[in-house]
Amino acid sequence: MADKKMTQLADPQAAIASYLDDLLHTATEQANQQDTQAVAKPVVAIASQPLPAKPEPAIAAPLLQAVTAPQRSPIAGLQARPEWAEKPFECLIFTVAGLQLAVPLVLLGGVHRIDDNVRSMPGSPSWYMGIRSGRDKNLRVVDSAEWIMAGRAPANARASYRFVIHLNNSDWGLACDNVAQSFTLNPQQVRWRTSRSQRPWLAGTVIEQMCALLDVQSMANLLARAEREQHLDLS
Repeated sequence: MADKKMTQLADPQAAIASYLDDLLHTATEQANQQDTQAVAKPVVAIASQPLPAKPEPAIAAPLLQAVTAPQRSPIAGLQARPEWAEKPFECLIFTVAGLQLAVPLVLLGGVHRIDDNVRSMPGSPSWYMGIRSGRDKNLRVVDSAEWIMAGRAPANARASYRFVIHLNNSDWGLACDNVAQSFTLNPQQVRWRTSRSQRPWLAGTVIEQMCALLDVQSMANLLARAEREQHLDLS
């Protein structure tokens, strides 16, 4: 439904807002499902046990209260956090076609300007811009709007790209419009995702800044896998 909705939006700003709403909905809905499952599982386990002939009231009553009480479990959220988010961490916000994204500085390989050194590759997919030559490393530059928005990017998004976000020590870089100042983020300010069946690159959402927090390693792995599966020669 989200894909169909995006194709029906004529206004690029409305499309971007809808996509961000979808990101926030995905992260929040999955987190709520984890909380519900954490409460529901003990009920199933107890219901499957045979009832004793003469239950002890002193034990049964507190046990029933513990099971039926609507408690939110913090365990799922803690398990969803990556190692670099066990304590406050620095983040850098950048924009792609009006969409705000955040990357942890500890996994930021660098920020480079897009220039004439980006060499396009004939026959490459729409999400691949080309190779950016550098003194120390050549980067495979990704059209971030095409990759992240899965073909639903606003028209002429590439015309606004000014920088490349290098993903850690990988061979990949994300093209972006602008780069903002870094800021400190507490882990509690992020709605962490515990399920990655959709958008594995989305670690969570920062509600206050209204931006998506990247899982840098997952993003790099997805790009490398796409390169292998599509038999791309990007060297």
